[in-house]
Amino acid sequence: MPDENPCGLVTNRKSEAPKSAVGDQTAGPTPAFPAALLWDMDGTLVDTEPYWIDAEYRLVGRHGGTWSEAHSLNLVGNDLIDSGHYIREHGSVDLTPEEIVEELLDDVVAQLEGEVPWRPGARELLAEATAAGVPCALVTMSYTRFVTPILAQLPGGTFTEIVTGDTVSQGKPHPEPYLKAAKLLGVHPEECVAIEDSDPGTTSAVAAGCTVLVIPNHVPVSAGERRFHRDTLAGLTLADLSRLDPTS
Repeated sequence: MPDENPCGLVTNRKSEAPKSAVGDQTAGPTPAFPAALLWDMDGTLVDTEPYWIDAEYRLVGRHGGTWSEAHSLNLVGNDLIDSGHYIREHGSVDLTPEEIVEELLDDVVAQLEGEVPWRPGARELLAEATAAGVPCALVTMSYTRFVTPILAQLPGGTFTEIVTGDTVSQGKPHPEPYLKAAKLLGVHPEECVAIEDSDPGTTSAVAAGCTVLVIPNHVPVSAGERRFHRDTLAGLTLADLSRLDPTS
């Protein structure tokens, strides 16, 4: 059964600490946990999943196919090219996956010309991390041209590193995105807390060796080792995240 920790986070962690995904740590003082925060974007930092869903309906409709909410929810958190393949097959869209992705991006970028829909508590936790000197990386399967207008609404330097879907060879749920983010920051994945809202993203982060703070949004996320569930980021602090350390 899950245990409830003092900050209201539900965990199914085991007592054995995870092994490093990038090798043994060098000798020396143990750094404060977390050494870095690795942030998903869509559904976690910003509530842009409805933008993608609307874009999917419009794209499939333009090309004479049919779509459903169930199909849209199946794509939450996935690599965009994988989503393109899915839309081509299930929406009967006679375009390449790459062309589908570009049409979707055109639509959602246009929607971002309005107000950015920040998730509750996200900017506050980012600001606290920045003030405390805890580096943050953005780890998203969205492409750079979609990420840029969102980052423009944050103070410069909020994210030390950015990993997007067009900068990795294998997207979520593969661990490559989170492994790359940790490597760019110069930290071990098991020293990091990843913040996610979907099963593909959580699977990616856990496979990389991260502890994951799961904030479900549009889709449920299954329980599992090194997954801590909470309803919202609102009111959450770095002190709360330090208690998620599975090695403590």
